[in-house]
Amino acid sequence: MVARTAIMAVMLAAAITAPPRPTQAFENPGVITMNVNHERVRPEAGMENAGKARQPNRLIHEKSPYLLQHAYNPVDWYPWGDEAFEKARKEDKPILLSIGYSTCHWCHVMEHESFEDEEVARALNDAFVSIKVDREERPDIDHIYMTVCQMLTGSGGWPLNIIMTPDKKPFFAGTYFPRESRYGRIGVIDLARNVKEVWTNNRQVVTESVGKVMSALRQVPDDLPGESPGNGELHKAFLELAQRYDPGYGGFGQAPKFPTPHNLLFLLRQWKRSGHGRALEMVEKTLQSMRMGGIYDHVGFGFHRYSTDREWLVPHFEKMLYDQAMLLAAYTEAFQATGKSEYASTAHEIITYVLRDMTSPEGGFYSAEDADSEGVEGKFYVWKASEIRHALDPVAAELVTQVLNVKESGNYREEATGHPTGDNILHLSKPLSETAKGLNMTEADLRELLETARKKLFDVREKRVHPHKDDKILTDWNGLMIAALAKAAQVFDEPGYAEAASRAADFVLKTLRRPDGRLLHRYRDGSAGLPAHVDDYAFMIWGLLELYETDFRVDRLQTALELNALFLEHFWDSANGGFFFTADDAENLLMRKKEIYDGAVPSGNSVAALNLLRLGRITANPDLEKKAEQIGRAFSGNVAQLPSAHTQLLLAIDFGLGPSNEVVVAGSPGGDDAAAMLKALRKPFLPNKVVLFRPSGEPAPAIVGVAPYTANQHGIDGKATAYVCRGYNCELPTTDPAKMVELLAGK
Repeated sequence: MVARTAIMAVMLAAAITAPPRPTQAFENPGVITMNVNHERVRPEAGMENAGKARQPNRLIHEKSPYLLQHAYNPVDWYPWGDEAFEKARKEDKPILLSIGYSTCHWCHVMEHESFEDEEVARALNDAFVSIKVDREERPDIDHIYMTVCQMLTGSGGWPLNIIMTPDKKPFFAGTYFPRESRYGRIGVIDLARNVKEVWTNNRQVVTESVGKVMSALRQVPDDLPGESPGNGELHKAFLELAQRYDPGYGGFGQAPKFPTPHNLLFLLRQWKRSGHGRALEMVEKTLQSMRMGGIYDHVGFGFHRYSTDREWLVPHFEKMLYDQAMLLAAYTEAFQATGKSEYASTAHEIITYVLRDMTSPEGGFYSAEDADSEGVEGKFYVWKASEIRHALDPVAAELVTQVLNVKESGNYREEATGHPTGDNILHLSKPLSETAKGLNMTEADLRELLETARKKLFDVREKRVHPHKDDKILTDWNGLMIAALAKAAQVFDEPGYAEAASRAADFVLKTLRRPDGRLLHRYRDGSAGLPAHVDDYAFMIWGLLELYETDFRVDRLQTALELNALFLEHFWDSANGGFFFTADDAENLLMRKKEIYDGAVPSGNSVAALNLLRLGRITANPDLEKKAEQIGRAFSGNVAQLPSAHTQLLLAIDFGLGPSNEVVVAGSPGGDDAAAMLKALRKPFLPNKVVLFRPSGEPAPAIVGVAPYTANQHGIDGKATAYVCRGYNCELPTTDPAKMVELLAGK
């Protein structure tokens, strides 16, 4: 990658971010401040526009909740499209591209502080053609320009603001800008004025800078090919995570702390592979600490986005669907690995939250819930001690106060001053088993009392103003949730979870699939649209694979194979291996990128690698397994540089290295013996396997069409029978569930 300093030397940053000069035109009449409750206070708010109704801008016709949030801004926003770019060319103006999402706290701050302000709007409308993009609708656009921002500034985040030419070429980037310049950070008004001056009077510098930026962008490699990663990278990733591990509070690093569940899924496999207790210890401490901390919603369930501190106490309060899905997978697998009921309880609670609050009437899953309500981050979730006493009887209030650390002065401090707000983030200081001993009661009794109190608090909280819910339904995030729900249905033997996963899959396949079989990305308000990208295919195929292994409907497997064929046809890089982020017929952006880094959400290539291995084993198609290996080779150099940043991909490497298993259960669907065989198969932590079900008594079951090798696999003596292959060697079939598990364990 080209060094940041080299880029900045040719950038316009010095001119654009120059100290503001006195100007009458952009004098600021007011100041945005934050009061002790983080409420935004503009003393003159509403005065300037009293008696005037604002007219909507062009965003009023969009489906995105984020774009609609800006539809009544005085900024003359355009959605991404030809109209905006043509206007910029015709009027010879640069473009302000502003990217965010509807539950982004600092996006809200910048909107209220700047984009709702008439004076800021005049400055922006004068200097730019302004475009708003929802990063969750258009991750292809976001990925490219976030790369630019990170390259130019050394960091990134949302809101993401890019200044570019009418032909989409960037020359300045940043994240949040205040209304006015302060503390060395340029304000929006000064930014607009300075860019206009440079654009008008020094265009040659802009042109040269654009050329340098584009040249540098083309030199940023998507992939660094080499030999396929192996045991060395698995061990190195474990060591890197162990080095960053916080033994005091779990998790990795200090603050802020993110859940990164794929790290935990990787560590569970490392524990399984090596027997190294340290790997399991890191998983358990992290899962326990998160569940006890304020990052968990102890009243309504579900996890907040991340913790702002080392202790998991003070969260960023938004809730994302993908976090619920990936954490559900982690707690489910931890239960398999340890048998500890606390992990099962948390998994059930996550599902309760998702099915109650994040599921549409049609069965699809909504995207997110905001951190803010009534203009205050976390207001919906925090409690004053007096509110607890008012909601509960004295005994229950005392118990909740003691167990969940409620203080009269509050435990939530105002960020700017460090002063207590009087609000409390409910959290546990120690496991309930220890608390119960201190209270001289059983853990079961304590849990029952707390659950009764929780329900009352939940009913009280439901009367509050709820945070905004982003109700768009995204194919990729739904795929993650379908996969996690289906896995939970298997492990916990809960048909209701399988039914919810199946309804969501049916909704996506009916509503977000084109007549030619290809996927779409977003559904909202009765309309599906936007071309699908790599994550949509990879995550949905993952969901269908887990769903097949739950209910063994062969049409799920057939659909997964159909989508995989389309995925390979339109996204595969035939020259270097791996999947491009966008299809071969997608909109022509600055470049066609590939992604492998496993961030808040695993990369599509990482998930696809494991999908290909599983599909290859299910269908006995070695070409699919070769494609998976090609993904590993395509990004080998990336993985070698920092294996712990690619832990989801390492799940596929772990599967490919083996030992892994193929299991065919032949028997009567719905039979007690088949159910017992499947239950035994699902109880232990055996991640590296594929499972097929071969119905008995049918001359040509559909599964044979997908996996021809199952044609001669039948139940023995009328009993459910397991056919186990391990490491490319097949064992003798068995009708004994315990023997089957022994064979899977290599005994």
